[in-house]
Amino acid sequence: MTLIDDSATAPATSDETAPDETAAEAADRAARLSAAGSAWHERIAAAPATAELTYRVSGRGTGAVATRIIAGKHRFTVDEPAALAGDDAAASPVEYALGALISCQVVVYRLYAQALGIVLDEVEINAEGDLDVRKLFGIDESGRAGFSAVRLDVRLSGPEPKERYAELQAAVDAHCPVLDLFQNPVPVQVTLG
Repeated sequence: MTLIDDSATAPATSDETAPDETAAEAADRAARLSAAGSAWHERIAAAPATAELTYRVSGRGTGAVATRIIAGKHRFTVDEPAALAGDDAAASPVEYALGALISCQVVVYRLYAQALGIVLDEVEINAEGDLDVRKLFGIDESGRAGFSAVRLDVRLSGPEPKERYAELQAAVDAHCPVLDLFQNPVPVQVTLG
């Protein structure tokens, strides 16, 4: 059984992407990135403990297997396709995981392009994750329940030589929090209340 919809993993078309960024929008983004970086450097220099953040998200089951998530002032639904007992009312948890990876990569590409003085006009990322559902359904306990492999197709555009974008990729790979989550075990404590 494949859960990958080939149309969903195809590169975005111009109809799906934002219109070309104006010079004012690019300047605004650059200013916001610089200001955020400076503010965090100053804050952490003055009080190192402020670097430690705790994110809180809550969820409640709804529908067949859907979950209503609350993350700060944001609310969204996570569901499964019908083949996994869902109503297909929203993206699945593993699709959100891939989306989190993509969006974190975009943030860190923008942040480090600004920090390294690399002109980055566009960043587009497509992700694929391979998941074998045998463990999920208790058919075979020997494999992993999660992704066995994840592939990112990163497309950067701008006037810089390839070497500069390779430098940027190395910085992103070293600093992206969600990529780190995918690449390294994270201690998780589960309590049943």
